Amino acid sequence: MPRLFGTDGVRGTANKDLTPEVALQVSSAAARVLAEAGAFGSGRRPRALVGRDPRASGEFLEAAVIAGLASSGVDVVRLGIVPTPGVAFLVGELEADLGVMLSASHNPAPDNGIKFFARGGVKLDDDLEDAIEAAIGQAWDRPTGGGVGRVNPDLGAREAYVAHLVSSLGQDASLEGLTVVIDAAHGAAYRTAPDAFAAQGARVVLLHAEPNGHNINLAAGSTHPEALQAAVVQHGADLGIALDGDADRCLAVDAAGALVDGDQILAILALAMKANRTLHSDTVVTTVMSNLGFMQAMRRHGIAVDTTKVGDRYVLEAMNANGFTLGGEQSGHVIMSEFATTGDGVLTALHLAAEMARSGRSLADLAGVVTRFPQVLVNVPGVHKSRAGIDPEVNAAVTAAARELGDDGRVLLRPSGTEPLVRVMVEAPTIEQASAIAERLASVVQDRLSL
Repeated sequence: MPRLFGTDGVRGTANKDLTPEVALQVSSAAARVLAEAGAFGSGRRPRALVGRDPRASGEFLEAAVIAGLASSGVDVVRLGIVPTPGVAFLVGELEADLGVMLSASHNPAPDNGIKFFARGGVKLDDDLEDAIEAAIGQAWDRPTGGGVGRVNPDLGAREAYVAHLVSSLGQDASLEGLTVVIDAAHGAAYRTAPDAFAAQGARVVLLHAEPNGHNINLAAGSTHPEALQAAVVQHGADLGIALDGDADRCLAVDAAGALVDGDQILAILALAMKANRTLHSDTVVTTVMSNLGFMQAMRRHGIAVDTTKVGDRYVLEAMNANGFTLGGEQSGHVIMSEFATTGDGVLTALHLAAEMARSGRSLADLAGVVTRFPQVLVNVPGVHKSRAGIDPEVNAAVTAAARELGDDGRVLLRPSGTEPLVRVMVEAPTIEQASAIAERLASVVQDRLSL
C-alpha cells in the first residue's frame, strides 16, 4: 500500500482518492496519535482549528474532518476560508493543539488535500505521520456524552491574522503611493491579501478574486501570471502579486510586466534583512534548484547560501536546525521565521512592497541584483533513478559538462522522489548552450540507465 502522506500532507482527487471516509479516518487517527504522544496541552480538552480554501470539495471534506476530530474528543473551531499560513499562525496565536488545512495549493479544483499543524503551527514530522497512518482502522474507545468535542465558528480569527501580517512590517512602514495588482487565484487569500495591503495605505487592484468553488487556480495566480502581467501594465501599477490557491507562496511582476521569481524575491529580502541585521549569520536557505545567478548575487554581497533538497519542508528543517531567519524556493515559497512557521505569500508580498517603499526603488531595480542564467530542465523517464549518481559513464558526462561550463554554468542530475525518472538541469550563459548540454546529458542517462 502506498504511503498516505506525501511531501505536504494527504492529497488526491477529491471524492476519488481523497474521500470523506479517508478525511474522517485520518483526522480521527491524528487526534488519537497526537494525544497519545503527549502533543496536546494539559488541563483542558484539546482544541483544533480547521480552515480551507474555496474548493467546492472543501465543504464536504471540512465536515468529515470536523466529524473525525469532534468524535475523538477534540473541540473544533471552524475558520472557514483562510490561507494555509493563516491556519499555521492561528494555531500558535490561539494556543490550539492542532491545525488542519484543506487545500491542494496550486493544483486544479478537482484536487484537494489535508495538511496538519501541531502545537505552535509547525508541520508534523515523518514519524508522527507514519503513526497516524498505522492508527487508521484500529479499534479504539470512543468518547460519549460530555466526552465528545464541540464545534464552534470562527470569532474573528481571520481578522487577527490580517492584523499580524500588518504588524510584521512595523509602525513606520507605509505603502501609501504604491499601486498593487493582486492576483488572488480565486483562492484562500481573496479577502486577506487586499485587506492587508489596503490597511497599509496601498491602492489595490484585485484580479481573480471571485471564487465559485470550481475556478481556483484556473488560468490565474502564480502558475499562470500572464493576466497579472498585462493588468500591471494596463493599470500603471508599481507591482503585481501572484498568489497560489492557498497563498503559501507568491511571485511578483514589475511595472513593465516582467516576472520576478522566488529567487529574486528572496535576494531582495536577504539584502534588506542583512542591512537591518535580522538575517541570522548573514545566511539564506534555498534549494538546489535556485538559479546560479542567485548564488552569485548572494556571494557578491557577502551572504552565505545554505542549500537543501527540493521542497519547502527541507528549507524549513535547515532553518530550524541552525536558527536561520530567511529561506525559500524559486517557486515563490518564502519563509520568514521571525513572523511565520511556514511559507506565507501575503507576508512575503507585504515585505517586498515595504522594501520598495522604504528604498524608493522600483521592483525592477531591486530585482536586478540577480542576473538569471538560462535554465533548462529535461525529464528522462523509464530509467533506474537510483543509479544516477553511481554509473561511471553518466558521472563522466556530468563532469565533462561541468568542466565545459566552468564558473559560467551548472549541471544537476536529480532523481524524482515519486517516479522512475531523472531530472537533468543545466544552467549556462545562453539558452542554446544550456539546451544542447541538457539534451546531450539526457541522452547518456537514457542510454545507460534505461529500465
